[in-house]
Amino acid sequence: MPIPTALHERTFPLCTSLSYREWAGYYTPSSYEVTPEHEYNAIRQAAALIDVTPLYKYRLSGPDATRLVNRVIARDINKVALGQVIYCCWCDEQGHVIDDGTITRLGENEYRWTAAEPNLRWMVQNSIGYEVEIRDVSREVAAVAVQGPTSARLLKRVLAASAPPGGAQQGDITNLKYYRMTRGFIAGVPVDISRTGYTGDLGYEVWVAWNDAVKVWDALAAVGREFDLHPAGMLALDIARIEAGLILLDVDYTSSKKALIASQRYSPYEIGLGKLVDLKKPAFVGREALIEEVRRGPRRKLVGLEIHWPDVERIFAEQDLAPQAPSIASRTPVPVYRGHRQVGRATSTTWSPTLKKMIALASIDAEHADLGEKLEMEYTVEAERKTVAVTVVKTPFFNPARKTAVPV
Repeated sequence: MPIPTALHERTFPLCTSLSYREWAGYYTPSSYEVTPEHEYNAIRQAAALIDVTPLYKYRLSGPDATRLVNRVIARDINKVALGQVIYCCWCDEQGHVIDDGTITRLGENEYRWTAAEPNLRWMVQNSIGYEVEIRDVSREVAAVAVQGPTSARLLKRVLAASAPPGGAQQGDITNLKYYRMTRGFIAGVPVDISRTGYTGDLGYEVWVAWNDAVKVWDALAAVGREFDLHPAGMLALDIARIEAGLILLDVDYTSSKKALIASQRYSPYEIGLGKLVDLKKPAFVGREALIEEVRRGPRRKLVGLEIHWPDVERIFAEQDLAPQAPSIASRTPVPVYRGHRQVGRATSTTWSPTLKKMIALASIDAEHADLGEKLEMEYTVEAERKTVAVTVVKTPFFNPARKTAVPV
């Protein structure tokens, strides 16, 4: 049975739709209102407040912490500076992805590691012989994402208004670079602030002790009125992350720990994470298998699809219906064809309110994954399965300059 997050006492009164889902064992609002349009618009046009506490969070420390991290992830942690955050994946010995997440280098041998699924047992198994402490701090640390064009100005105002005991110096996000973190105080509470998020937009994530999370939420909400801040749920976040070309475990790929058949096992190169693999590292779990895959080439690739809207209009018209743009993203996989042959499947599909297009992330056979490739995708209206034309396009679909620029 799901349990409340550290912020449930604030999010529950705001969730007028009473639409919830389970995320990692916690209650999570799917949408605060009946439909997610206002919440999505907050992400793209103002600021959104998102409770991301259910993420699994681990703290690694000790003399061998850096050695352990470097052993299990495909990137080279020795290239990561203190206060830097990286997005990474980790694989099994066959080079298949177990999970993906972020690692923040808090100290020379101290890290905060986030993941979509439980990874403690796997980390401990790989730490045999290492002098390292691995702690699951998922119930000790809460997290809230502040995302959107006005998020930087909002956070600056909150930080400036906060007065920690003894007048300690405030965190400064003015020049905080993309995928970097700083420390400060909000409502007198010490927090870590990272310039990260899952929306593909300007945004930050605030990490705070579990028992102080409500104070931080209240401070952000109070100042947020001036910046049109809205709480946002998972439905709005789903649309934004697809626009940003960001993958989701159990939707766009399957963890190798859960895979039952070969086709459910994915390498980093098959899900758009090849750039996160550093084969120059002398050793890490799965390296030999990934070297072999680079030699022969991945058999499938993650691509973006742009759906031909006139075809959508046509199949609605065949049912004497006006065309309808879906208000929520679909996580149901549907076949993608080249002629009469299936060459892949679309895994995440949505109408993009910003781009005014229907788009999808898809796993496609490598020989049909080139940009500009013309394919067909299954589309169902009134329980009748049809196909619509799609074109392979570059991801991310939406990539605003403000995401990485110095915020104004």
